[in-house]
Amino acid sequence: MDSNSKAEHIAKCLELAILLEASAHKPGNVSVVTNFESTHYEHFLASAVATRASFEYAAERGIAVSMGKICLSDIGIGYTIKECVADISAWQHGGNTLLGTVILVSPIAAAAGMTPAKGIYEIAELRENLKLVIESTTPEDAVNVYEAIKTANPSGLGKAPKLDVNDPESTNQILAEKTSLFEVFKIAEKYDTICSEWVNNYPVTFDLAYPRLTKQLGNKDDPNRAIIQVFLEVLVECPDTFIARKTSLEKAREISSKAREILELGGLGTSRGKESLNNFDQQLRKASNLLNPGTTADIIAAALSLCVLGGYRP
Repeated sequence: MDSNSKAEHIAKCLELAILLEASAHKPGNVSVVTNFESTHYEHFLASAVATRASFEYAAERGIAVSMGKICLSDIGIGYTIKECVADISAWQHGGNTLLGTVILVSPIAAAAGMTPAKGIYEIAELRENLKLVIESTTPEDAVNVYEAIKTANPSGLGKAPKLDVNDPESTNQILAEKTSLFEVFKIAEKYDTICSEWVNNYPVTFDLAYPRLTKQLGNKDDPNRAIIQVFLEVLVECPDTFIARKTSLEKAREISSKAREILELGGLGTSRGKESLNNFDQQLRKASNLLNPGTTADIIAAALSLCVLGGYRP
């Protein structure tokens, strides 16, 4: 597989992963059978398609690193994220759909580019390269991600104690103090799972979601069921920080407890579990999407990316 074909293959894998995640009927999220008032399933389809060019570019940059043509700090993950979010915004009118997913998956694209493979990737080696990509980010990467966040305009952003994205002086400070994107995300890791994944080499994605998805996808013909099952398992273990930002950490933990109750009833494997899951889904949708477990969905998309890069096909 030549460099161009490899980058295209990686982008296709990541696009498929996002489509699979978006389609699954996860509680409290947009899916093939459920919409929000202003954000619909079609917006996620358009967004997934819009990511492909940026993921291919990130893969190309990773390939260039593996060939010694550029150094790690020249990959430009921040630029990839900014361009990807801009493309998503241009392709649909449903608002912020994939910001967290793009932030998680863009470095995976670059790391896959760095990793030798013939269509199927060794996930442990990819993870090692992912750590290198993220720890080599620059202040310019941070500024580009700030611009991406402003473009996406996510709800529940709140005010950060330091280098707040809504403070116009933050980008000047980042450049003046030479603060890398990795260092910026370290500031937010305690209250944002996406940032925590970045700075800790994706523990929830690789150590929790990915192995459980691999098992579930291997056991079931229906990827929708597998994705919902693991979505609930991740939600139980990791209270959703998107919910916490919009409401409170106490509320996020309450939602995790209810997800645990569904699993204890058998989840999709029993009639009581299915009934409880349906009620849970309706409950999460009642409060103007304040209880949307969006960060959990982002983690699932990243884990599905690993599954598809590792050879899974629906």
